[in-house]
Amino acid sequence: MTEQEDKQRMVSGVSQNGDNVLDLTLRPKVLEDFVGQEKIKDSLNVFMEAASQRKEPIEHVLLYGPPGLGKTTLAHIIAKKLGANIRVTSGPAIEKAGDLAAILTNLEEGDILFIDEIHRLNKLIEEVLYPAMEDYALDIIIGKGPSARTLRLDLPKFTILGATTRYNLLSSPLRDRFGMTYRLNYYEPGDIAKIVNRSANILDIGIDNDSSEAISHRSRLTPRIANRLLKRVRDYAQVKGDGNIDKPTTDKALDMMEIDTVGLDSIDRRILEIVIDKFKGGPVGLNSIAAATGEEMGTIEEIYEPFLMQLGLIVRTPRGRVVTEEGYKHLNREVPEGHSKKLV
Repeated sequence: MTEQEDKQRMVSGVSQNGDNVLDLTLRPKVLEDFVGQEKIKDSLNVFMEAASQRKEPIEHVLLYGPPGLGKTTLAHIIAKKLGANIRVTSGPAIEKAGDLAAILTNLEEGDILFIDEIHRLNKLIEEVLYPAMEDYALDIIIGKGPSARTLRLDLPKFTILGATTRYNLLSSPLRDRFGMTYRLNYYEPGDIAKIVNRSANILDIGIDNDSSEAISHRSRLTPRIANRLLKRVRDYAQVKGDGNIDKPTTDKALDMMEIDTVGLDSIDRRILEIVIDKFKGGPVGLNSIAAATGEEMGTIEEIYEPFLMQLGLIVRTPRGRVVTEEGYKHLNREVPEGHSKKLV
C-alpha cells in the first residue's frame, strides 16, 4: 500500500481531499476551544503570554506526533493568540534555496512561518535555514569560483513553527534550533467524544451521547478520524433515518464501513487473521507477513503495526511478531494452549 492508498482508508489519520473544507469549518480558533493536550496548552499559554508581555516573537516551536492530532490547528491558534501573520508552506514545496530565501525575505517583524512536514526539507535548504533561525540572517552566495563572496541579509525577527509526523527523520542540528518541542499524544476517549459533540453542534447535527462515545471508540483516538466518521454517519442517518444520529444508526453506519468497536478496519483484521491462520499466531517475521498479505514491509511496520501494538493485539518478540490473547479474543478465536510461552 502506498501513502496515496493509505489516504483512502477511512481510519487513516492522513488528511484526505474531503477533509480540507471540514477541517476549516471545525478547526478551533482559540486555545480554550482546543480539546485535549492539556499539558501542551498550559505550557504554550505561559510562553505566549511571556512573549506578548515582552513584545517579542516566541521562540521557534516544533510540533510532532501522528497525523490528525491537531498540529496545524495549534499553529493557527498560536498565530491568532499572538496577533501574528502566518505563512504556510511544507517541506516538499521548498525545492530550492532560492524558494526559502524568497519566503524569508518577505516576512515581517513577528510573523510566523509554518512549515508542515519539515522532516522532508532538503539538507541543503536546512543549511540556509540555520542562520535564519539563530541569527535572523540570510547568507547568500554571489558569483562562482574564486570570485564568489557571501552576502548576509538581516531578517526581521520571526518564528518558525515546524510540524512533523517523523521526528526521528529530523537532523540533530535542526532539532536543536527549536526552543520548544512538543509531542502531541493520542487523545482520551472522553476528549474525542467532546470533539464529536462540538463538531456535531457546529454542523447542526442531532447526536446523542451514546453515539458520540461509539464514534470516539472507533476513531483511533484521533480527532481528524472522529470528524470524518461523524460526517459519514451523518450521511447514513440522512439517507437511512430521520437525519438525527442515535446509537443503532451509528453502529449500522460504522459496521457498513467495516470499522469495528476498537477502530480496526478490514485490512487490520486481515493481518491478524493471516498471522493466526497461516503462522499459528506467530512468532513470524515481518517479511513473511508482508509476503502473505501482499503489502510492503515498510507499510506494515509504519502504518498497520503501530496501532495493533498500541491496542495490545500484537507484540514484537526477539523471534518475530505474535498475536496476543487479546488479539485472539478480538477476532472471537480460541486461544491455543501454551500460547503465552510464545510471548516471551
